[in-house]
Amino acid sequence: MKRWLFSPAIDLTVFGGTAVVALALVLLGPHYGSTEPEWSWIVGVLLVDVAHVWSTAFVVYFDPAELRRRPLLYAGVPIACFAGGVVVYAFGGPLWFWRIVAYLAVFHFIRQQYGWVMLYRARNGERDKLGRWIDGAMIYAATLYPLIYWHAHLPRQFWWMKTGDFAIELPPWTATVAGYLYLAVIAAYLARAVTTGPVSWGKHLVVVTTAACWYVGIVATNSDYTFTVTNVFIHGIPYLALVYIYARNAAREEASAKGTTALLLGPAGSRGRGVIVFLATLWVIAYVEELIWDRTIWHDREWLFGSGGDAGDAAMFIVPLLAMPQLAHYVLDAVLWRRRSNPRLGRLL
Repeated sequence: MKRWLFSPAIDLTVFGGTAVVALALVLLGPHYGSTEPEWSWIVGVLLVDVAHVWSTAFVVYFDPAELRRRPLLYAGVPIACFAGGVVVYAFGGPLWFWRIVAYLAVFHFIRQQYGWVMLYRARNGERDKLGRWIDGAMIYAATLYPLIYWHAHLPRQFWWMKTGDFAIELPPWTATVAGYLYLAVIAAYLARAVTTGPVSWGKHLVVVTTAACWYVGIVATNSDYTFTVTNVFIHGIPYLALVYIYARNAAREEASAKGTTALLLGPAGSRGRGVIVFLATLWVIAYVEELIWDRTIWHDREWLFGSGGDAGDAAMFIVPLLAMPQLAHYVLDAVLWRRRSNPRLGRLL
């Protein structure tokens, strides 16, 4: 039975290697203090976070077979996200818009880590309900405890997206209680891990790296830089690997052979070219998106994007439009990677 999602080398690299690099970069944190260096924004936000959002296009909008399977869903989700964003921005302003987006992002980030664990369980043939409950509790505890700590110690020197996006201020004792519950869940997870077999090294790797990066990036440190390198890297890089492997395998099927994904990733035997084109395409799109953001809304990096003008009242439409790919990614991600809603998943992975 295959016990790795992709292969030992790929799994260890994208999960373990990414976490090791992220935690090593944390050592540079004291040098930067509370500021985020430009290189960490370029690598973490532009090349990883924004790029991984757009990678969804390779498995949906660039794949004719997938588009034909659920055309109404894939057309309706972006439209609904944009329309909903305009309504929220119009009535709640930018503060409430980013507040809602931040909490949606938190949910998405947590569910992605949960999804990795469930994919490993399926790969390993684990079907027991108790194990599923303990595994789920472990990944939720590893992510929710840092978030509860964060909300119990507001304001921090960093925010999820924009200043003031986390609005629910909890009393400090909630973090203490959550910490004890977290320890109890860890004990249950370890007890089951040593008493059942065979060992699912990949699943344990996801759990350990998630727990380490979320704790270090949110609880143990207090800077935008360390939060970015720990949170974004382990979220975006494994997802990029997942999408590339899935999309490349889909492109080899006859139903998808004439799509944009197949054209960009190339035929079998051109793996190196496919990776380069895959990443280059995403990075160009990510740069264009951030250029529009900066020239119309943020005006933070003139050295990288050039100067622009104030969007004024048009921001009510520009902001939801630019945020739409991100919101659509959150929604579609919940559908694409479930076996019961995607019959191709088991075959293409």
